[in-house]
Amino acid sequence: MQIHVVQSGETMEGIAEAYNSSYEELLQYNQLPNPDNLVVGQCVLIPGASAPLGEMIVNGYLYPHIDEEVYRQALPSLTNVTIFGYGFDGEGNLIETPDEEVIAIAQSYGVKPIMLLAAMDEQGQFSLENGRVVFGNTLLQEKLIAGILVVMQQKGYVGLDIDMEFIPADLKEDYINFIENVTRQLNQYGYFVNVDLAPKVSATQQGLLYESHDYARIGQIADRVLLMTYEWGYTYGPPMAVAPLPSVKRVLDYGVSEIEKEKIFMGIPNYGYDWPLPYERGVTAARTIGNEEAIRLAANYNTEILFDENAMAPYFYYTDEQGIEHVVWFEDARSIQAKVQLGFSYPLRGLGYWNIMRPFPQNWRVLDALCEIQKM
Repeated sequence: MQIHVVQSGETMEGIAEAYNSSYEELLQYNQLPNPDNLVVGQCVLIPGASAPLGEMIVNGYLYPHIDEEVYRQALPSLTNVTIFGYGFDGEGNLIETPDEEVIAIAQSYGVKPIMLLAAMDEQGQFSLENGRVVFGNTLLQEKLIAGILVVMQQKGYVGLDIDMEFIPADLKEDYINFIENVTRQLNQYGYFVNVDLAPKVSATQQGLLYESHDYARIGQIADRVLLMTYEWGYTYGPPMAVAPLPSVKRVLDYGVSEIEKEKIFMGIPNYGYDWPLPYERGVTAARTIGNEEAIRLAANYNTEILFDENAMAPYFYYTDEQGIEHVVWFEDARSIQAKVQLGFSYPLRGLGYWNIMRPFPQNWRVLDALCEIQKM
């Protein structure tokens, strides 16, 4: 497989001819949102024989309302899907989610589902109030774990993903003890536990997002961890790549210094951001967009896609109908290739996509060319 970057004046027909292919073959292989209106700087994948770099476990996060066509497109390239998500109330009762349909579809592809537990309340809102009660109460913990086991056994889950963020320092010990209790009990029944960890670069990193995510201790307890190596560019932050490669590498370098590489999954974002300019801290808010949506946007405004060789990420500028300038950072085949290759360079246990809700066919083509996807 090759990645061709579109130059001025090129068409799909011309690119196909240059690579001894056909328009129909490239159309099917790439499934581009704009095949007849290519953008300068856009990627076109050229099919060919490939030698994978090795085996990799690949996990995709999703919500039960995922579009079925998008879901089925991703499943052949996945080992697991992690379904978001189950919450719990202040009495240790599990709050379930309607996941039967997405589990059945995953299983029909030989993809094993993972149950996700988050600090969500009865209204589906993120809240640590219930966590504060349950984490510090052994009886309520036992009740919650018993409920988790019942659901896992009934629905065919193979593991549990614990996704708890913004945990204050005074709750750290109770939270880590909860992880240890859950892992010990679930392991007895043959289930594994994955814990999602914020993107830290040192043990002393300050901030509510980081201080209770103790890489060394949680990494020793959990069976596997996901390092959330994205959100460097985020909704209220200054415009930049969502997951610039040097920043991803800093997180991974710290991660492998505290946690066994065989436990680590590298997070990969499947989205981008559109910032209005000029950026003003505390005022400007970026809009989340899909990677295919970014291509359509560039095509609509007839603008060139640029590529930052340091961040290893594409971006472009455009001016909207109101005369407001925008900058968009997103992911393309080149940025995904760089991230997957980085994962193999350590090597890590696997990759975890947040999330697979948006279509990105080229991603799965690149992944399949580089990885031999492990199946459980």
